[in-house]
Amino acid sequence: MSARTGRSTIVSDTDFDEETKMYDAIVIGARCAGSPTAMLLARQGHRVLVVDRATFPSDTMSTHLIRPPGLAALRRWGLLDDLLATGVPACPSLRFDFGPVVLDGTPPPVDGLSMHYAPRRRVLDKLLLDAAIDAGVEVREQTAVKDLLWEGERVNGVRLNRGGAREVEPRARIVIGADGLRSTVAEQVGARTYHDQGMLTCSYYSYWSAVEAPRLTLYSRPGGAIAEIPTQDGLTCICGCWPAAEDRTVRRDIEGAIAVAIAEHAPELSSRLRGGIRQERFVGTGRIPNHFRQSHGPGWALVGDAAYHKDPIGARGISDAFDDAERVAAAVHAGLTGQESFDAALRGCQAEREEASLALYELDAQFAALEAPPPELQALIARVAGDQAATDELIGVISGTVPVDDVLSPTGPSPAEVA
Repeated sequence: MSARTGRSTIVSDTDFDEETKMYDAIVIGARCAGSPTAMLLARQGHRVLVVDRATFPSDTMSTHLIRPPGLAALRRWGLLDDLLATGVPACPSLRFDFGPVVLDGTPPPVDGLSMHYAPRRRVLDKLLLDAAIDAGVEVREQTAVKDLLWEGERVNGVRLNRGGAREVEPRARIVIGADGLRSTVAEQVGARTYHDQGMLTCSYYSYWSAVEAPRLTLYSRPGGAIAEIPTQDGLTCICGCWPAAEDRTVRRDIEGAIAVAIAEHAPELSSRLRGGIRQERFVGTGRIPNHFRQSHGPGWALVGDAAYHKDPIGARGISDAFDDAERVAAAVHAGLTGQESFDAALRGCQAEREEASLALYELDAQFAALEAPPPELQALIARVAGDQAATDELIGVISGTVPVDDVLSPTGPSPAEVA
C-alpha cells in the first residue's frame, strides 16, 4: 500500500483490458531514476506505467549518498521534508583522507543546500515510488519484462510476466529503460557503449552498529579505499574498494579483506570500530563497468545508470539519477506534446547529459584507478590543505556543487584564487 494514499502499488492483471493497455510512457524500473521520471511525466498529465521485478520497500546495492544537487531536486519535487522525516542523519561535512594530506570541509551550497544524507534504499525508493503513485502513475511490482514489442523499427510496448501469471502486452508511445547497469531495455535495443573506461574497482560493504562518532569519510590509498557512511537506524555503512583484478581474492574472504584494508588505510577508523557489531551480510560486486550508452532511439530512451554508469567511488549515482530523471522527463514531455520530435528532444538530452557528467565521470575514473593521484592533482590537494575556503571549493567539485572546470581546468583558477 502507498504510505501516502493507502492505494495498492500493484495493478492486477485484470486492469490490463483493451481499454487500459495504451500509455504515453512505460518506465522499466521503479528506483532512483524510474520513479522520479514517471512522477514528473504524470505530474504533467501523461499516462504512465512503471514496472519493476522487485517489491517495495526493498534494498538494492547502492552507494547510499545523496549529494546537495540531489537534495535540491528532492526539494523541487516537494519530497525533501519527507526524506528528513525518516530520521536519516545529516552529514554536514566531508573528510577525504589521502594519507599525507587530509581535506575536511563543507561544499559551497547549491540552492542553499550543502548537507549530504545517506538513506537506506528501502526507505528512499519507497518514498519515491509513493510520490509517483500520488502523481497518478500505475505500478506493477514483481513483474518481469520478457521482451520489447516492436512496430517496424520502433519500440511500441513491452511483454510482461508476473510470477507465472498470464503475459500482458501494454503499449506506449515510448518505453523508458530505468533498469540500471544491466538494463534489459538497453540489451534488447542493442544500445552501444562509448567513453568506456572498463572495470576499475570491486566494492563490498555492510552495516555496523555502535561505531563511535561516525562521520562521512573516504580513506584513499594506492591499492585500496575505505568509505565510512552514517546511515539510518544508528548504523554506519563501511565500504571497501579494491582494484577489479583482486575481486576473486576479495570475495573469498570479504570480512578479512575489509579488516586488512581498514587496518592499512584507516587505522583511526579501526580503533573506533573495535566496539562495533556488523549487523548484515556483505553486499557488493566486481562487475562495475564505466561507460556511457547511446540512450535513445525510435520509441525508447534510457535514464540513470542504464544511460551511463560510473564507478561507485564517487558516490554520485543517486544524485545523478535525479538529475537525469528531470532531463529525460523534460525531453519525453516535449516529444509527447509535439513541442519537438522525440528524436530531437532526446538527442539534446543525451548531449546535455554528457556536458553535465563527463568531467566528473573522468575524475571518478582517476580516483577509481586506486593509484597515487597524478602530479598536478597531488600538487593541488597539497596546496589547498592549509586553506579552508579552498578546501571547501575542492570538496564542492567532488560534491557536485562547483563546476569541475572552475577548479581543475588547466585554464581555470586554482582553489586559492577562487577563495
